[in-house]
Amino acid sequence: MRRGDRLFEIIEILRRAKVPISGHAIGAELGVTKRTIYRDIAALMAQGVPIQGEAGVGYVLEAGFHMPPLMLTSDEIEAAILGAQWVRTRGEPELALAAEKLLSKIETVSPARFEASFAAPILSVAPVDPVSEVLSAADIRQAIRQRAKISLTYRDNKNTLTDRVIWPILLGYRDAGRIIAAWCELREGFRYFRTELIVQGQILSDKIPRRMDLVRAEWRAAMEAERKRYTLGSSS
Repeated sequence: MRRGDRLFEIIEILRRAKVPISGHAIGAELGVTKRTIYRDIAALMAQGVPIQGEAGVGYVLEAGFHMPPLMLTSDEIEAAILGAQWVRTRGEPELALAAEKLLSKIETVSPARFEASFAAPILSVAPVDPVSEVLSAADIRQAIRQRAKISLTYRDNKNTLTDRVIWPILLGYRDAGRIIAAWCELREGFRYFRTELIVQGQILSDKIPRRMDLVRAEWRAAMEAERKRYTLGSSS
């Protein structure tokens, strides 16, 4: 790896890190010695990159530091292309168009040596047959963004129909179909709803009466508790 590329990668590692990261850990990720990392970080700091820390303690990158636009590697470009292909084949026109626009923007600012990656990608995703849904993914995403409740008639695995009002938290994507994670007013608990099993659905004008960050935190805690119960049950 060229030194210039390595300096960029060090900044990216520091940007991702949530806690101070040691020179040894950075060196292990990049395949160089910690002494090399110490010299590189000293060079970055001399150039004005706001890195705090010292050898033996760890380093952090101050918030608000911005890199020059899109210095991408070939792997990063291929990851973006693969992700866009996945989105385009999942039967959601709005996100498919957004993926096309995103790739166009990346291609515009990418170095000329990557032109072939966009013209003739070496990766592909197998298309799937879209499932029938009465509520579009775009409508569900909009409801989540606007903190709107959703009224629905749901067919469960036993073919029983129930009327629900839910607080949508997250829309999960599978190879075929989608799943809504939500608080269910009927069951007074967090539940998952497969979108292809929704018989009728409507986005309501009623707003979720609580802060969404708190609802999401409770949902994550509930899912973690469920995971632990399942793990303990499996090991007993």
